[in-house]
Amino acid sequence: MTPRRIAVIGLGAISRYYLAAIDRLPGWTLAAVCDARQEALAPHRGRVACHTGHRALLAEPGLDAVVVAVPNHAHAGICADALRAGLPVCVEKPLALRAAEGRELAALARARATPLFTAFHRRYNDGVRLLRRDLAAARAPIASVRVRYLERIEEHIAGDTWYLDPRRCGGGCVADNGPNAFDLVRLLLGDVEVDGAEVTRDGRGTDRQAVIALRAAGGATATVELDWSYPGETKDIEVRLADGTVHRTDMLAGHTGFKASLWHEYGGILGDFATAGPPADSGTDDGLAALELVAAVYRTEQAARAEGGRQ
Repeated sequence: MTPRRIAVIGLGAISRYYLAAIDRLPGWTLAAVCDARQEALAPHRGRVACHTGHRALLAEPGLDAVVVAVPNHAHAGICADALRAGLPVCVEKPLALRAAEGRELAALARARATPLFTAFHRRYNDGVRLLRRDLAAARAPIASVRVRYLERIEEHIAGDTWYLDPRRCGGGCVADNGPNAFDLVRLLLGDVEVDGAEVTRDGRGTDRQAVIALRAAGGATATVELDWSYPGETKDIEVRLADGTVHRTDMLAGHTGFKASLWHEYGGILGDFATAGPPADSGTDDGLAALELVAAVYRTEQAARAEGGRQ
């Protein structure tokens, strides 16, 4: 198979994992990059086409797909332009800043019959894959799931300070780490609804911790614990079955080095993206579902605060 030509829009901290996966996977070849910063483009000059604006990049002849890895607030506009150009899109989570934007993108992808693939890297984690294999072999149904996503955000963003700006990030830990955690719950339980949420904000109003209760249609429950102020890093899943047995996985185990697990996870993302079909099968609905859950958490928090204020 002739490798398909892919472009990467946004050369921040996450882009290196995409670029490494493109370099080692036979299904893709890097054709162009885009970033507003000249220093970010410098390592790529003379090797691939370099652009400071995404519309100029989208006009490049012969492109087959794009990765969108820009700050969260820019996802919707760039994804929409790429879809209108007829290019399949792999976008970093979250799909968009707001649920309404996500719905518009999903509708556009369907109207254009063009894949819109949201990148949830933790579903490709080797520990998660082993956990799913073990659960598939178990005879008892799932009773409950706990997903913990705990880190000190300042240690993970490198120079991407936009994570700390709620206007660009969409919020705090719920908006940015929440989609990955919610996707893992949905991977195990299917569709879920928010059943309760406790959100802790710092002095600037950014959500730094959250404990979220979720419930599936069949009665199984889930708890998602998020923390942006955690001393260290913990990313794990615990699953309790109806017969009382417990299955666990540590998503960081076996990957020595800071953020080392991301190298194989992003290879999984682009491997799946290479075979993405129509929007209904390409992760569009998964991306939108996670975004809707983020919105539901914030609504639940606001309702609880309003109720507390009336008492």
